[in-house]
Amino acid sequence: MPSLMVKLYSVIFKYQQKHLLQGLIETPESNKSNPFGITSRPHESIAASNPSFTDGVATKDIRANPYSSLSLRIFLPDTAVTSSLASSYQIPNYGGYSPVEGRSHRKLPVMLQFHGGGVVSGSNESVGNDAFCRRIAKLCDVIVVAVGYRLAPETKYPGAFEDGFKVLNWLAKQSNLAVCGRLGAQNHIFDSFGASMVEPWLAAHGDTSRCVLLGVSSGANIADYVARKAVEAGKRLDPVKVVAQILMFPFFIGRTPTHSEIKLASTYFYDKTMCKLAWKLFLPKEEFNLDHPAANPLVAGRQPPLKCMPPTITVVAEHDLMRDRAIAYSEELRKVNVDAPLLDYKDAVHEFATLDVLLQTPQAQACAEDVSIWVKKYISLRGHEFSY
Repeated sequence: MPSLMVKLYSVIFKYQQKHLLQGLIETPESNKSNPFGITSRPHESIAASNPSFTDGVATKDIRANPYSSLSLRIFLPDTAVTSSLASSYQIPNYGGYSPVEGRSHRKLPVMLQFHGGGVVSGSNESVGNDAFCRRIAKLCDVIVVAVGYRLAPETKYPGAFEDGFKVLNWLAKQSNLAVCGRLGAQNHIFDSFGASMVEPWLAAHGDTSRCVLLGVSSGANIADYVARKAVEAGKRLDPVKVVAQILMFPFFIGRTPTHSEIKLASTYFYDKTMCKLAWKLFLPKEEFNLDHPAANPLVAGRQPPLKCMPPTITVVAEHDLMRDRAIAYSEELRKVNVDAPLLDYKDAVHEFATLDVLLQTPQAQACAEDVSIWVKKYISLRGHEFSY
């Protein structure tokens, strides 16, 4: 059974989240629509970005799209700049940023991370998400780009999902801008949002040919959507290549209840009622259906075929009502020969490895380590060492 601390925090969490959801449901429709959108609620505790290598990771915030609230927080581990190997090449300058001279600077894989919160709350800049992304950046030795997608109900479906794919396209544009910058042509190139500014950390240290998607709870639904869109886009995304995805306690649901949805309907943190309210706030009124493709990954007719999906590791918890549907999705991927291992944690609850109050538990740390071991076989160097 979960510890007393988990049980107490669950009671507090559910009270606060139900109050938030009910308040959003009762808000007049005229006040819900906001095309620009919001990426954080007032109650969220936000961690400030820090460009210094605090605990081995530097962070910065950027606005990816001036026409919406879509934002990004970049986590750069110090392993990108601490190589002791001498460099014999001229160091390029990206937007005023140059790696330290006399060192070999590594290109690291890029991981897009989508936070949880039922698509109605959470933030890429929250204290918990900041700490989690720092842990993942260090353990996996990757540049993490945490996506601040637009929340519901201010932005309905498919807003948050489209934000995720926009960032993947933005990564492709950034890679091309970096090449143009080295060729001296940057000022004549514009990215999809009309800006010719290259992101210097990614230009200097990001290898988008080794891109990983990581989704937490509702963020896993977004990651799965982005993976599907990446498969459909194919070479149009070059040089970005999605080589793997990580789905942590995905926010899957469906009209016909599973065994876990019946048995754990009133379980810790997110219960069945809260899940339904969240989906009611996210989906347009005329599209509300628990078998909507955004909610249920195994509805008939979803494209592309599962056999085209990237290697996918799925994390589930014993006391999470959504576990059965996540397990079923993982099983269907394995049936079509996709590398799709399942990590099932005993006595664990929904978001046990990502919630701020649970991050220091042995289970949370073990989960992050388990994920990092698996993903490294898809982001290993394989000749991607770079010097300037």
